[in-house]
Amino acid sequence: MIVAGVMSGTSADGIEVALVRITSTARGRKRSRHTRLKLLGQLSHPYPKDARRAVLAAMNAKSAGVADLARLNFLLGELYAEAVLATQRRFRVRAELVGCHGQTIYHQGEPAIFLKHKIATTWQTGEGAVIAARVGVPVVSDFRPADMAAGGKGAPLVPFLDFLLYRDERIGRIVQNIGGIANLSAIPAGSKREQVQAFDTGPGNMVIDAVTERLFGKPFDRDGRIAASGAVNERVVSSFLRAGFFRRKPPKTAGREEFGTEFVREFLRLCGRADKNDVVATATALTARSIADSLRRFVLPRGKFAEFVVSGGGAKNATLLAMLATELWPLGLKLRVSDEYGLPVEAKEAVAFALLAYETWHRRPSNVPSATGARRPAVLGKISYA
Repeated sequence: MIVAGVMSGTSADGIEVALVRITSTARGRKRSRHTRLKLLGQLSHPYPKDARRAVLAAMNAKSAGVADLARLNFLLGELYAEAVLATQRRFRVRAELVGCHGQTIYHQGEPAIFLKHKIATTWQTGEGAVIAARVGVPVVSDFRPADMAAGGKGAPLVPFLDFLLYRDERIGRIVQNIGGIANLSAIPAGSKREQVQAFDTGPGNMVIDAVTERLFGKPFDRDGRIAASGAVNERVVSSFLRAGFFRRKPPKTAGREEFGTEFVREFLRLCGRADKNDVVATATALTARSIADSLRRFVLPRGKFAEFVVSGGGAKNATLLAMLATELWPLGLKLRVSDEYGLPVEAKEAVAFALLAYETWHRRPSNVPSATGARRPAVLGKISYA
């Protein structure tokens, strides 16, 4: 089956589409399932500037107009459909199913009191029915709520793919995705899926991008060039690493609610009148140190690992990777990137949602309860028919 995976992350910089051929067969007496993936093509589609502004405004709004949120839902459905159709034309491949994560505009994994009830909630917008109508195939979307209904935090969901791709009988691997938010999957050698540990480690590119845009008028620090010319303010990094999120034990998730506008405002305040290059270098160091800190606190005490595999947009930031390599060396971890395993760094999350959609289409659960904290496995997503 050919599945189009669609992902737009918390950085809100655009839409990734991956066309994936997925086959699954039962093997052995216990009929264990063997799944194969082949990436047929991947394409990035930047958001139109006005659409990106609308997405960011919806994410950061303390209050928002219902009409605008409803319109944004349908607009994103149209943009996702256009991205899928353009990718199909580019690679001359037609998908039979679409898996679309949608654009997260609010995520609260921890229950909080609302109208006298304890509620955990999430909202991924982008109307699946519109995508199905335009592309002409069924669409699986809105993956997180089913896990949350089962007591989980709704994220991370990518560990299902990580286990399939990176599990090894002899080598323990930590797989780190660095998108807007950074999240890891720790896969011990010879492990079963229920032994996978996964959680969000903190900001990925989100704070780096925000300060780069604020100080330099650029959407991101290309190749980490700005950070490379700056000096890290160790006092600021240490101050933020004492914050509650970084000390909280997994499972845990994060988003713009933790590391968005208010966090960046406080970050810039603590940096004071520092050189602009130094501010970007400090934001980059915060991502690298928070990842390493998570490894030391929560992962390495639980098992032996040899490789650290990076994917996501952050894998293109040479300065961030150099900082990570420095942090990983005393931990005995070899830094690698997902391209070495045949998966382009920018394609991983889109491939993940192609796989999750495939599992849902076959009525199979695809959350990893040890990662999300769910009480049970759950079939994820909602299906819109063409």
